[in-house]
Amino acid sequence: MRKFFLLTISSFCLATVSFAQMDSLMNMLDKGAPKKKDVVSATFKATRIINGSSVENLGAGVLDFRISHRFGDLNAGAQNFFGLDNATTRIGLDYGITKWLMIGLGHSVFNKEDDGFVKIKLLKQATTGMPITLSYAGSISDQTTPAPSLPAGDTWPYSNRLSYTNQILIARKFSEAVSFQISPTIVHYNLVDSTKYSNNTIAIGVGGRVKVSKRIAITGEYYYRITNANMLYNGQATYNSLSLGIDIETGGHVFQLMFTNSQGLTDRTFIGQTTDSWSKGAIHFGFNISRVFTIVKPKEFRNTGASW
Repeated sequence: MRKFFLLTISSFCLATVSFAQMDSLMNMLDKGAPKKKDVVSATFKATRIINGSSVENLGAGVLDFRISHRFGDLNAGAQNFFGLDNATTRIGLDYGITKWLMIGLGHSVFNKEDDGFVKIKLLKQATTGMPITLSYAGSISDQTTPAPSLPAGDTWPYSNRLSYTNQILIARKFSEAVSFQISPTIVHYNLVDSTKYSNNTIAIGVGGRVKVSKRIAITGEYYYRITNANMLYNGQATYNSLSLGIDIETGGHVFQLMFTNSQGLTDRTFIGQTTDSWSKGAIHFGFNISRVFTIVKPKEFRNTGASW
């Protein structure tokens, strides 16, 4: 019994020394190891700058019910209540599947259009090392307006209604107040007059945010079309989309107000089918508003009784 007792005490002492040595070794390694990179957050305060996507994603398990509204032309006159009598709306549901993957569905009154998208965050800006945040955004839209009248025997393929958009979103947060994004974009229209235009409209989007107070930021966004700049839409000339806005943070949510020459609310419409021009006074007032719900709590909050 005495031998067993002495053996136990000896083993305990040896183990204590071993753990102490291991702890010292780990401390030495930690001191010599490079510090963990700090990921830059909140490059933008919403998942859209104004009309176009930003590099921001919803958190995992978060559902965003989003309403986007664009009124008619401000120069429509008192008869149309300065555009308020002629408005378009998009209602959407966006969901964060993981921290880097987000999807969404929506329906727009403009052209009775259904759309869906996916956004994937590929790189994150860090205080040391990675200088940018990089994301991919892809969408598909289905125009559900009635098919045109055709001669007997002719058909209207469903594929004529479809368009696809692919974007690379490259953003940098230069300071707490200033962020900038550039968005190389290709919009593919299945139906165009192929004798005059390409099915692919190539554009470059630029956008930015300047924070002017703790809760208010000025935003801007412009899409320049490299190809199909002279493409007609329903017989009307088209223009590059230019938008200016204000972001107002309210209790963790962002209320966006803007002025834009684009009444359409999907990628295909505001990038390649904007028929109004700032120079002609054809400007639309609008807003984006959303309500966020946490559907799945993050792991660190599960079974803790903590509210989220």
